[in-house]
Amino acid sequence: MLGRMLILFFCMSFFVSVAKAQEPNAMYQVSTINALIQGVYEGEISVGELKKYGNFGIGTYDGLDGEMVMLDGKAYHVKSTGAVITSDDKVKTPFANVLNFKPEIFGEINDAKSFAEIENALDSIIKDRNYVYAIRIDGVMNLKTRAIPQKSKPYPTLAEAAKTQSEFDLKNVHGTIVGIWCPQYMNGINVPGYHLHFISDDRKSGGHVLSGEIIHGKVQVSRISDFRMVLPGGDAFKNAALNSDYSKELKAVEQSN
Repeated sequence: MLGRMLILFFCMSFFVSVAKAQEPNAMYQVSTINALIQGVYEGEISVGELKKYGNFGIGTYDGLDGEMVMLDGKAYHVKSTGAVITSDDKVKTPFANVLNFKPEIFGEINDAKSFAEIENALDSIIKDRNYVYAIRIDGVMNLKTRAIPQKSKPYPTLAEAAKTQSEFDLKNVHGTIVGIWCPQYMNGINVPGYHLHFISDDRKSGGHVLSGEIIHGKVQVSRISDFRMVLPGGDAFKNAALNSDYSKELKAVEQSN
């Protein structure tokens, strides 16, 4: 009898945990950005598992293989060749952020001619700087994006890996930016500021946004006050030097000069 009660309690606890993570705008994160910077690229959970916690988000794939864009419940894999494929649910991710996106703040961006102008336009929409925000921008854009080819062990640091990245110039492209904004106090856990990925409407191009322009875009934003992070259990994470400030290294790989 006691054994049955314990099993029932465990099952109830599991389903409550999953249900909480599935609430609108509750963000689920795999690993930390400092771990990724230090080369902890081994996939931690599968895309199928990730989908239980959100229908919207960004990340990468096992071995730092390209860029993840999750939009409307589908995970897209932007390869270093420029090809975009729908992710197999069995493929794993070493770093990702997902949530069930429910927009609460709305705006527009017109004629933003640089990444800095895009940031300024978003800053005018996102007023409270003490929360994490999920951002969706649908529109017409000129963007430079990137995807890094898959790495093998022993894994290089992110700065070294980015030296082999493929860059794509997307002109007058219709599509969606999926992004996360984090406050400075998240440094080391996530990317402070704007971390943006892109997927075109025809699902033929995308990647991590390095720079660009937004000709016209409709903005939807959700504020995140419920945050859960799961950490890798392997030796690579245990032995990584995570307690340093890697802001300069991160900035160098996040945006183009």
